[in-house]
Amino acid sequence: MSEPSFDHQPVMRDEIVDALSPVPSGVVLDATLGGAGHSEALLESRDDIRVLGLDRDGDALAAAWRRLAPHADRVMTQRCRFDELDEAMRANDVEQLSGALFDLGVSSPQLDRAERGFSYRNDGPLDMRMDTDARWSADDVVNGYAESELADVIRRYGDERFSRRIAAAIVAARPIESTTRLAEVITTAIPAPARRTGGHPAKRTFQAIRIEVNGELDALPDALDRAIDALVPGGRLAVLSYHSGEDRIAKERIRNAETGGCECPPELPCVCGAVQTVRVVRGIRKRPTADEQASNRRATSARLRVAEKLEPTPRSEA
Repeated sequence: MSEPSFDHQPVMRDEIVDALSPVPSGVVLDATLGGAGHSEALLESRDDIRVLGLDRDGDALAAAWRRLAPHADRVMTQRCRFDELDEAMRANDVEQLSGALFDLGVSSPQLDRAERGFSYRNDGPLDMRMDTDARWSADDVVNGYAESELADVIRRYGDERFSRRIAAAIVAARPIESTTRLAEVITTAIPAPARRTGGHPAKRTFQAIRIEVNGELDALPDALDRAIDALVPGGRLAVLSYHSGEDRIAKERIRNAETGGCECPPELPCVCGAVQTVRVVRGIRKRPTADEQASNRRATSARLRVAEKLEPTPRSEA
């Protein structure tokens, strides 16, 4: 059997390279290595950086090594979740980071492989695990959650206004055993006029179930905080998000580092001892170009946020 392909188009590739181009020499974290498109571009753009790539997907790591073979002496990888950054850094003798990239969500190759269960278009099992060794899968959510719990997941992680109708339809149709059957149940639960806009009717619900299965949003705040802490002054954090929940967390954690968690009235001097550790980088494109969105459907909802590490500065002196 041939090895699965992880060829894909990295979203906002040039913008990511530009955003990280000023960082000091050293190690750049790719917290979601995937097909390694961004890491390849970064390594090609700078010969004075190394990459530490993290991913839960063993197939992705194997594909990344093939893609990054010309730069193998500057690549380190670790199979783990991105909130295990501290352990990954210790395992690879990395003390500090010059840059950090989080390209969130699921990669196109994972979506395209029906047996992984991420796709609402291709028939496959109810899986959706990014780590194929994990015990929890989409089947546990779809066929095991109470109706109210399922509706909450779909609403919270999918921004789906018909979450209650969809949850009720899923519970009534149990047991559901395949992705296409799940997509069919979801579609019929949504009123016909609403099905005609916003892409595939099952898209938001599949996204929500995937996020729940993999605990993506639970792990993200701590992972971003750890990456910011590990950056050297002048290092940069870049976060590509594809969902409002991801982007909200990225914005909150960057804002917290920018303000030091200060809660003093904005019109008064800071007296709480808060310390600013990053600044938001302005002048960088936040959305993919129209051409990229047209050629790469995964780029359509992408949003980029970038912050630069500072020497710790008390807010009272800022």
